[in-house]
Amino acid sequence: MAVVEEYYDVVVVGAGHAGCEAALAAARMGLKTIVFTVSMDSIALMPCNPNVGGSSKGHLVREIDALGGEMGKNIDKTYIQSKMLNASKGPAVHSLRAQADKVEYTKQMRLTMQKEENLTIRQAEVSELIIENDVLTGVKTFSGAIYHARAAVLCTGTYLKARCIYGDVVNHTGPNGLQAANHLSESMKENGIYIRRFKTGTPARLDKKSIDFSKMEEQKGDEHIVPFSFTNTEEDIKREQISCWLTYTNEKTHDIIKANIDRSPLYSGFIEGTGPRYCPSIEDKVMKFPDKNRHQLFIEPEGEFTNEMYMGGMSSSLPEDVQYEMIRTVPGLENVIITRNAYAIEYDCISAIDLKPSLEFKKVSGLFSAGQINGSSGYEEAAAQGIMAGINAARKVKGEEPVVIDRSEGYIGVLIDDLVTKETAEPYRMMTSRSEYRLLLRQDNADLRLTDIGHEIGLIDEERYAKFCEKREQINSEIERLNSVMIGANRNTQEFLLSHESSELKTAASLSELIRRPELSYEMVAPLDPERPEGLSSEVMNQINISIKYEGYIVRQKQQVEHFKKLEKRRIPADINYDEVHNLRKEAIQKLKMVKPESIGQASRISGVSPADISVLMVYLSAK
Repeated sequence: MAVVEEYYDVVVVGAGHAGCEAALAAARMGLKTIVFTVSMDSIALMPCNPNVGGSSKGHLVREIDALGGEMGKNIDKTYIQSKMLNASKGPAVHSLRAQADKVEYTKQMRLTMQKEENLTIRQAEVSELIIENDVLTGVKTFSGAIYHARAAVLCTGTYLKARCIYGDVVNHTGPNGLQAANHLSESMKENGIYIRRFKTGTPARLDKKSIDFSKMEEQKGDEHIVPFSFTNTEEDIKREQISCWLTYTNEKTHDIIKANIDRSPLYSGFIEGTGPRYCPSIEDKVMKFPDKNRHQLFIEPEGEFTNEMYMGGMSSSLPEDVQYEMIRTVPGLENVIITRNAYAIEYDCISAIDLKPSLEFKKVSGLFSAGQINGSSGYEEAAAQGIMAGINAARKVKGEEPVVIDRSEGYIGVLIDDLVTKETAEPYRMMTSRSEYRLLLRQDNADLRLTDIGHEIGLIDEERYAKFCEKREQINSEIERLNSVMIGANRNTQEFLLSHESSELKTAASLSELIRRPELSYEMVAPLDPERPEGLSSEVMNQINISIKYEGYIVRQKQQVEHFKKLEKRRIPADINYDEVHNLRKEAIQKLKMVKPESIGQASRISGVSPADISVLMVYLSAK
């Protein structure tokens, strides 16, 4: 019997958010790439929440865009509501979030991928890895076809041996009833890859016709729209937005959950996988926070041309009858009709400790991994890993060094470093608090931090790069000018300052010093600045304002980064024998052997490795 055999540079297994970014990155870097999906209709599927971005996740999307990825552009095309979260707080925690039209998001991403010259999309289940002498040489599909490749990226999401559960009902499928991938896990185990079991969940979907919105609080989008992609302006993407709605659970809701908690597979022990701490089910919220008499619920449209509404905040695996009973206690949902039950989903995944910072497996050359298979959660975390794995798979094929974004350069660096260095016992979620340099890693300056890298690796074209360089020059030259322009303590100046409730000048001050005052800004001091250049974009003016106002804090964080960089540059030889390092504690030796850190900096972040251990290690390396 003849066997189909084809040859590619890069194979991507899975076409979720990680797979899309990985495949597009490799193809755009000039490599012949194929991406496999269990269904052509599930490309960039949003099986859970209908939004992109959010607290810290918005940072990731803008960083993906700055590197030349697609997620930001795609949500700009398909959003139905946009909001800047934490706008009343400092710029470090501002985070963009947009509600997506789920169907349109999938459709537009699929179209983008189908148009990509070097990319082939194939509907098939990859069932086996072909590995020879610890080197990836290809994959085999369930039909027996062989696809030879020089690198592969696993982006299987929540599909590996997936099962969806509510009450005592078990469906052995992936999300949204799609086919699970039931064979690849065994091939991975046979090749020495450790497999574990994680769990996540999703809320019920509701029929819009059966909802009484008069009992809920309307949540409108922002009047001023900030695009996710740096290639877009507000005028390019502005559109009429669709409202979301806010309501709450109550004590009656909680009583029903408590009375039926023994029927929850989460509490009966039927679910084996570990769930995400920061995205708990409604059962967990009620049982673990008994002092809370209500929890927020967001009723969000799944798209422009559907009546289905998403019920954010009420993820559950309770039985169908209990779901109806508890949901109908919520104001506005007394007569609601459920269109899709809430469910938990269990799936196989790996421990990312087994990966290098490039997302390549330590044990298998040429095999990379990205997304929820690495123990993370969320579309944005998946896409961020996807673009980096795709970039590094392509560079592996080209014989080039991998690109690793460190913790001081981006949230992507924080995400990947946490995954490959720290033991995550539950699905990992990105948060602003995880970044020690968050004042430098703002969502507004992602392009200034990462576009040079995107251009260097070939994902940012010359036209876009020229525009970026012009923007950067405008920011730098204007800040320099503002530092040098002195304003005298004359009558006009004093009247201006008093009119803005700002104290008078005793001596001349630079425009920068005035902008630094909390009550003033770059735009506000324009009447004192006749030489101010015209035509600066709002993005440029925002960067000028932030850079000047937070200069002292930014300088301090940059000094911390310099110290961090020194530790990152202290490389640890791959062949080091930790047993020979005298005075290292046994736990430290065990953890260092397991993680195999590439630098002193990475070693210092391993749980169980103390500062004293690091000092011992540095002395040993210096002596060597």
